[in-house]
Amino acid sequence: MGEILRYEHVDISYNGRPAVRDLSFTLDEGEILGIVGESGSGKSTLLKAAMGLLGRDGLVTRGDIWYKGKNLPDLKEKELRRLNGPELAMIFQNAGASFCPIRTVGAQLYEGMAEHGAISKAEFRALAVELLQKLGFENGGRILDSYPFELSGGMQQRVGIACAMLMNPSVLLADEPTSALDVSVQKQAVEEMLLARKNFGASIIIATHNIGVVGAMADRVLVMRNGAAVEYGETAQVLERPRENYTRMLMSAVPRLRR
Repeated sequence: MGEILRYEHVDISYNGRPAVRDLSFTLDEGEILGIVGESGSGKSTLLKAAMGLLGRDGLVTRGDIWYKGKNLPDLKEKELRRLNGPELAMIFQNAGASFCPIRTVGAQLYEGMAEHGAISKAEFRALAVELLQKLGFENGGRILDSYPFELSGGMQQRVGIACAMLMNPSVLLADEPTSALDVSVQKQAVEEMLLARKNFGASIIIATHNIGVVGAMADRVLVMRNGAAVEYGETAQVLERPRENYTRMLMSAVPRLRR
């Protein structure tokens, strides 16, 4: 497996205030990397930086983010837009907020696909309905014809997952993708992301508080605290035999049911 994404000594700031400091890691083709850490540790910022979604106040102030030989922070907006969608895709933590409330779900998903290549509405609808069914919707056609506000938070999140996966991206960046989902639907979402790796070779970075999801999916784990890396290694080693005190504290905070 070759390397597909590499962060090299990345610093990220908002309005001059550091949010991520000296972060380095790699993502190999077909690999799943889990990023864990408490709220405010910089997990979401790290993912958004790759897609140029830091907003006007955010900036990569040092370091490089390499994707297939291209340094993403240095790309012009048009170049980055060509990559975002078919090659780099993101599942947002609050997917509902990323949809326009006055246009149907289907119209917005079709627009995204059509922007990157010719596809008929019939072809799009067949693909979208099939994916939505895999994510637990019995009537995918009805979902496509709905407005975002007609869907519950969990339904919006599943549509957001479908939106990111429709074009079979090379790299899937998932920011708390299962946080708004019921446990049974979490399982379906995790299985669908694993299928994206199996069937299309997708590489995935998943940032989450859910240690169970990381344990079920990830090959390697990066632990973050206050914008810096604390520990980085194979999943079994980090979760079961952590080397750092902070990682041990994080693992001890995970609720465990007693029978």
